[in-house]
Amino acid sequence: MIGLSLAVTIMVGLVLMPVLTRVAWRLGLLDQPGGRKAHAGAVPLVGGLVMFLAFVFGLLALPDGLTSLRPLIAGAALLVLVGVLDDIRELSSASRFVVQVAAALLMIWWGDVVLLDLGHLVGDYRVALGIWSVPLTAFAVVGVINALNMVDGVDGLAGSVTLVTVLAIAVLATAAGAALAVHVLLVLGVAIVVFLLFNLRLPGYARARVFMGDAGSMFLGFVLAWFLVQLSQGDGRVFSPATALWLFGLPLIDTVTMMLRRVLRGRSPFAADREHFHHVLLLAGFSHEATLVIMVAVAGVMALVGIVGQLAGVSEWLMFYGFMAVFAGYFYMILRAWRVMRFLRRSISRRRARVDRRQGADSRYQGPERRSGHDRRQG
Repeated sequence: MIGLSLAVTIMVGLVLMPVLTRVAWRLGLLDQPGGRKAHAGAVPLVGGLVMFLAFVFGLLALPDGLTSLRPLIAGAALLVLVGVLDDIRELSSASRFVVQVAAALLMIWWGDVVLLDLGHLVGDYRVALGIWSVPLTAFAVVGVINALNMVDGVDGLAGSVTLVTVLAIAVLATAAGAALAVHVLLVLGVAIVVFLLFNLRLPGYARARVFMGDAGSMFLGFVLAWFLVQLSQGDGRVFSPATALWLFGLPLIDTVTMMLRRVLRGRSPFAADREHFHHVLLLAGFSHEATLVIMVAVAGVMALVGIVGQLAGVSEWLMFYGFMAVFAGYFYMILRAWRVMRFLRRSISRRRARVDRRQGADSRYQGPERRSGHDRRQG
């Protein structure tokens, strides 16, 4: 029966994508280039909506009961609705934050999906959260949603990185016998693949035909947060909270690194800029395709570390502090990379200025060597 569900997901996605793309052009649901957006031409922002609808129809075809999934669908629907409104007419960051917190509270109080502890981070002692469970869960959900939004800077990147995490969670859920979670994750993975067919720069297409928009990044971030929390808690947990960090490692590390850099430079941690890892790679001369491959490979390696560590029974504290060591190394690397980039850009600017001044001086010089042969003969 899971085959039927996946087939429905594919069919709905492939049918709705071109239909809603035409609707987007009529309604002006488009991402226009300019400012920090360097893509060429307007691009329809319907990828997230199509993924959500394909996901929901796929779930309806599942043999499993959907009662336990109602809070997941409701929270995702709320975020997709607000995301579409934000894509049409940009909402304030405060409005988006409130809605993200509301979705997190639906997950906590209706879905009963909440962080109860952080695992065994100090030997055999389990770090329980107690009264901090609800606020830290809400913080984690909002963090995952925004981390995925911030990594959405290259065609196919957010979808591909999400797919890596989805497949990694599905592998561990399969090993633990969590059938419903595996089915839901497979449906989500297929919906993402359909989206990537229109978002990646495939042969014959020089650019993406659709973007996921805020609707897509918030939808995917919420579903990821749901399973990262749900499957890492309780006595029958599928993986530890430390493993969850590895499964979603690249977006998490990149976002926290950027926020810390902004604070160190006296800026708001939520200020928008073009200083993420994918920006570093692009400025270093890598193509969009190469940047995508590098980042997906890094995300895949981190997820693989999480899978192997979990299945091999590596200590939770070792997984956690190993992740923190990777984060420290990444933070140092990014700081050095931007210092080198700024030095090179200043050097290039000074060199260009010297060339311009030299050319300007040469054009103003009117000595004999610049006279025509006729003029010299006349002289």
